[in-house]
Amino acid sequence: METISVTAREFREKQASFLDEVSQGREVVLSRRVKGVRERYMIIKVDDDDTELTITPKLQAKIDEARNQYLNGETTSCRSLKELNSYLESL
Repeated sequence: METISVTAREFREKQASFLDEVSQGREVVLSRRVKGVRERYMIIKVDDDDTELTITPKLQAKIDEARNQYLNGETTSCRSLKELNSYLESL
């Protein structure tokens, strides 16, 4: 999927055009600077029946991968704070 990155100024100037891009399935990422820090926002199309968080195919793939890793025992479990601290220090 093609991603289009735009500044807040560009978005204001061509709002309808960028919304058309989103309607055609392209990702539009809007960025702006607030007190020197860049913030980014993804613009998504919301349907009338979208009442909860939309899980994108990319996010669903990550969820599925994590679930499979868990089911296959490919995760790290810490049963105490001491184990957790030890694990975090080893990273």
